[in-house]
Amino acid sequence: MVTETVVKEALSKELIDAGTKLTKLLDENDFVATAAFWFFVVESEAWRFIVATPEVDKSGTRSAYKKVQDIISGNSDGNKTIHLKDISLVSPTNSLISLLKHAVRTGEEISGIRFSRNLINGVLIEDAYIYRLT
Repeated sequence: MVTETVVKEALSKELIDAGTKLTKLLDENDFVATAAFWFFVVESEAWRFIVATPEVDKSGTRSAYKKVQDIISGNSDGNKTIHLKDISLVSPTNSLISLLKHAVRTGEEISGIRFSRNLINGVLIEDAYIYRLT
């Protein structure tokens, strides 16, 4: 019998705190984030901070990234937030967002929900830490 073992980098308290901080910063700067969560990407064995925003559909991905970069840069404590290279901005209609909404809804507040090793509609979600999913 062959078993598959996924070796992954743990989601540290620092990353969890940085995700909370960035989600708050986005809110404070009127950047609409309908979803914000850490997601473990099995293929690259890395954590990505996923933000779903209507800004992607409205102004395009490049413009949305510029706005997020400006928010991060304008934060006096910028070194304690997430780097832009670790962020993926997606449309609220993105397939991953739609999939996760089948299992979790947080409302507008910032939550802290660990979602590990769950199967949704036949798709395995290895690991995620959800702040918001509306």
